[in-house]
Amino acid sequence: MKKFLTAALLLVTMVFSGCGGGDTPAKTDGDSDSKDSKKIVIGLDDEYKPMGFKDEKNEIVGFDVDLAKEAAKRLGSEVEFKAIDWNSKEAELKSGRIDIIWNGLDITPERQENMLFSDPYMDNRQIVFVKKGNDQGIAAEADLSGKKVGTQSGSTAETYIDKNEELKKSFTEFKTYGDYVSAFMDLDNGRIDALVCDEIVGRYNIKDRMDDYEALNVQVGPVTEFGIAFRKDDTELRDKVQKVFDEMVKDGAASKISEQWFGADLLKKK
Repeated sequence: MKKFLTAALLLVTMVFSGCGGGDTPAKTDGDSDSKDSKKIVIGLDDEYKPMGFKDEKNEIVGFDVDLAKEAAKRLGSEVEFKAIDWNSKEAELKSGRIDIIWNGLDITPERQENMLFSDPYMDNRQIVFVKKGNDQGIAAEADLSGKKVGTQSGSTAETYIDKNEELKKSFTEFKTYGDYVSAFMDLDNGRIDALVCDEIVGRYNIKDRMDDYEALNVQVGPVTEFGIAFRKDDTELRDKVQKVFDEMVKDGAASKISEQWFGADLLKKK
């Protein structure tokens, strides 16, 4: 009887051990449920080449889009890109309709009052674009006086010009556009004499039309920096994205994406 009871107890012990009574293996960083699987919604101007725009297949592509996809992949998160009214970007973010703005967004004091930014990842400046062979003697910002000048609505250039009343009053006309595609069309048609635009964006827009447009080495306003924007109180998401983005810069993934879009590594290094 004793031998029977001993064997029975041993059998019970083995059964319970096999049903999870032992130690559970620790999760590693590669486990899917150890990452943030929440979908991240990124707002952008989907006509803002080369940062984010719709291609011939109506799919959203771009330099910042590729950076964001790589960051989301490393976070283990699904990502959705949503076209927004650029003039209402702060409201879109604050309302929760989007989680991030990643779209060639300049870091400015005004925007920092309403949004939380990542570290700057690229330098940017506003320069003047004109029709080929028609520089109209524009060699400095002041030479825009007497000209019909355009820029994108809600852009850094518009903010700078609006704050500089003397410069703005010196224009014959100041026009703003919902996107740079429309702005370049008006430049082409002579409805404006000069277009003030992000250098990176403008040069990309004219790279296949160098016979039609010209980029003047005329800087308007100060050099700015691109950053990724989050809701003001969303430090958790900002810190997660910042961490993986720093890793992308360090291991060369971000530089590779820059090379693909610009033929050069334009990213800031820490």
